[in-house]
Amino acid sequence: MAGNTGAPPPESLLGGRPPKPPETRVKVGLVAGGLGAYWPQFPDLLPQLKRSAERVSERMRGLGAEVVDVGFISDAQEGAAAAERLRAAGCDIIVGFLTTYMTATMLVPVAQRADAPVLLINLQPTESMDHATFDTGQWLAYCGACPLPEMANAFARCGVPFRSVSGYLEDERAWAKIGRWVRAAGVRAALRRGRHGLMGHLYPGMLDVSTDLTLVSANFGGHVEVLEFDDLRVRVEKVTDAETAAKKAEAEKIFELDASVNDDDLTWAARVSAGLDRLVEDFELDSLAYYHRGLDGEIHERLGAGMILGASLLTARGIPAAGEYELRTSLAMLIADRLGAGGSFTELQALDFHRGHVEMGHDGPAHLAISARRPLLRGLGVYHGKRGYGVSVEFDVKHGPVTAFGVIQRRDGRFAFVASEGETVDGPLLQIGNTTSRVDFGCDPGEWVDAWSATGISHHWALGTGHRIADLKALADLLEIELVTVNP
Repeated sequence: MAGNTGAPPPESLLGGRPPKPPETRVKVGLVAGGLGAYWPQFPDLLPQLKRSAERVSERMRGLGAEVVDVGFISDAQEGAAAAERLRAAGCDIIVGFLTTYMTATMLVPVAQRADAPVLLINLQPTESMDHATFDTGQWLAYCGACPLPEMANAFARCGVPFRSVSGYLEDERAWAKIGRWVRAAGVRAALRRGRHGLMGHLYPGMLDVSTDLTLVSANFGGHVEVLEFDDLRVRVEKVTDAETAAKKAEAEKIFELDASVNDDDLTWAARVSAGLDRLVEDFELDSLAYYHRGLDGEIHERLGAGMILGASLLTARGIPAAGEYELRTSLAMLIADRLGAGGSFTELQALDFHRGHVEMGHDGPAHLAISARRPLLRGLGVYHGKRGYGVSVEFDVKHGPVTAFGVIQRRDGRFAFVASEGETVDGPLLQIGNTTSRVDFGCDPGEWVDAWSATGISHHWALGTGHRIADLKALADLLEIELVTVNP
């Protein structure tokens, strides 16, 4: 990118938000337990197990979770009381800590009533017992694995899905897995509570992009708010000159401005951006997909052409906005963002067989928080394949591990995830006002494109930082949908 050097925009210029907004904090319901018959037999056991439970609660909070800790249960009656408290709390995930042996009847009611995914954790105090000195009471503190098969059998027979993590109290491998389930529960909650804007109409002829809106609620939950471009028009009309100037100044801080940028076009894009902020606030949107063709320079065409700046700023704030009416891709971008990956609007651009790279990106919007360097605004006299003209965003995703991730709509109405891990690398990039990244998937680029296309992915997807398949696998499990992976 010509002249586009320097550091990425600091978070302070992106509204002060990291990729995952703080308001999406996951609520974890925590219950620990053991068999009450042990307490009078081994007086030192219960205090030790409660200390372990307190440590688990502390580490859960360290994951950024809001923890609803209902304490320690010792029998079925206490389990039923804990189940009611957790049901009323409206948790995003229930974590049952098996500190020692406990009966299935103590946790089955918790799982049945919670209306939330269930994670069972078995974390013994240390890596191994001191076999030469331990008595029965000390052994029982290491016996959390004992009830896990019993729980699995009872949960399966009761039709309650569950997952488990076994390890020891300070086992970072185990905590990495627990953190993955907690993050996935937070994303699931964001989808279930989400409000997703869909504004305008389908890009003519794009059969792959078409999404049955009911299927969003059926597969993910949440609500799709159908919007008109007039909803944006009336808000843009109310934007003041002072608000436009402030938004323009914000853009000039974040972006490097190419000499091709026309001041009138930048001013218009800033005004549309301020109107978009109002639209998102008024409809309480968590994501937005949009497209409008327009005609002969009328207001709707000008609005559509002025969207890229504002949509990119929204995306960087954790409110992903996707062009071309790509609802499923705006949802994929939301998921990637909530996993901390960013997630930029992406499609195939070209294949570089000489270097072994897949070139992908789009003509905006972009997730500015994952740019490899200070993003560039370029003025375009024409938007290829669309009506209108104006400013567009040019950047590449931070070099390093990345994940291409999209949402498929199957013929039977089910959604599925598709993902592929690669690495963004250095190389020549077009200077045409597009986001462009070179991705090395470790195989022939033609073979990768054939395998990627064979999954049923549509025209667009999200490109996010980091290798995220493990996180996406956990989320797919909680949503009970398929994850298709494409890797060499």
